[in-house]
Amino acid sequence: MSEHCDALVLGGGMAGLPLALRASRHESVVLIERELLGGTCLNRVCIPTKTMIASATVAQSVRRASMFGVTASEPVVDLAEVVARKNRIVAGIRAGSYRAVEGRRGLELVEGDGHFVADHTIEVNGRRIQADRIFLNTGTRDSPGTISGLADTPHLNSRTILDLEELPPHLIVVGGGFIGCEFAQMFRRFGSEVTLIQRAERLLPGEDPEISAAVEEGFAADGVTVVTSTSCTHVGGRTGSVTVGCTGDGPGEVTGTHLLMAVGRVPNSDDIGLEHLGVETDSSGFVRVDDRLRAVGTTDVWALGDLRGGPMFTHTARDDADIIYRNVYRGGDRSTDGRIVPHAVFVDPEVASVGLTEEEARASGYEVVVGRQPFAGVARAMALGRTTGLVKLVVNGADDRILGCHVAGPHAGELIHEVTLAMYAGVRHHDIGAMIHVHPTLSEALNSASGGVHRPAAPPTP
Repeated sequence: MSEHCDALVLGGGMAGLPLALRASRHESVVLIERELLGGTCLNRVCIPTKTMIASATVAQSVRRASMFGVTASEPVVDLAEVVARKNRIVAGIRAGSYRAVEGRRGLELVEGDGHFVADHTIEVNGRRIQADRIFLNTGTRDSPGTISGLADTPHLNSRTILDLEELPPHLIVVGGGFIGCEFAQMFRRFGSEVTLIQRAERLLPGEDPEISAAVEEGFAADGVTVVTSTSCTHVGGRTGSVTVGCTGDGPGEVTGTHLLMAVGRVPNSDDIGLEHLGVETDSSGFVRVDDRLRAVGTTDVWALGDLRGGPMFTHTARDDADIIYRNVYRGGDRSTDGRIVPHAVFVDPEVASVGLTEEEARASGYEVVVGRQPFAGVARAMALGRTTGLVKLVVNGADDRILGCHVAGPHAGELIHEVTLAMYAGVRHHDIGAMIHVHPTLSEALNSASGGVHRPAAPPTP
């Protein structure tokens, strides 16, 4: 005998949770979560990693104290306490999510592993629940990779490395995307020797090449060994002694004590019975959706968050939830078409981007004009001792419209929002150049890149 609810949300991550809370204002909702509310972002990626990066930044600041006329001894990192602090912060935020759910009438949280067994019917904890509307938010997990010998070799992923309580003497990181880069620099600043192996010719290959170059400069200053244009063919070894075999521009073999695999993520769509819902998936397993996030081939199934493919960020997941809620429950007509999505990578120099890169803009046929301002010429960056990186504006020369902005430098994730708002509102690049910015601030770099009044009077002295 099946139970019935009006709406079923499978997955309590950063898209499913707010959608369930808001939908329950209108009808009965069952929210199924097999692990912890908050999903990948809160429990395993965004908040945990940024909390630990903050600890690593403090350690690095102590090492650089003499630059500022301050004498300090070499920092000693207590990784167990770093992890404990991370766990306390995450637990406190997560508790708020559970309180919100417990206090919401019309919303039932079911903790268990749900599998669809028939059309619009899911089985969880021995219960069968039938729903009129279904919202899928099952997210992604670390890709295991296809390297020979991996199944028999001890290795870490972005989840398990967060619980290490002893520093790896030599951490090998396979993968130079944002996950690999963040962990590589974090553990180097904690005190580990770190070697990062990247198949592509540069780190963060999705970013503008000048941004990647700035990050590689920062990594070199920290002492991270970066090996690019190198593929890993096989791994082997035991705990405390792991060997990675390579082909390409790098060494034929790298040996360390610990191995982190950071080679991407795959969708959690392969074990939940999607075949009963009539949804379509692409070759990688991501659910195909239209611009209203309705699953292709259905009328009352939606997919949101990472499960629907890129862009895969918490902020887009939250926007997904808002789009669906307003369209389904408020009679709206919101769409993902044309939405402007910034993102950031929390390395040092910090990276943030929005819109097209210079290469993408030229390939699209725009009459491209580029404005640059290195942080070496920004007074506030000099005062902070953080001059690596630049601001790069990509502009359509035909109408002065901003096509993209790319930042590598201090607080890039905060700075990018000025340009994101300008793009959203249709503000032209010369308007940013005409706007007076407070001096001395990092945001003057945006004005300078726009050709504004805050341009340095002379190039910085080497």
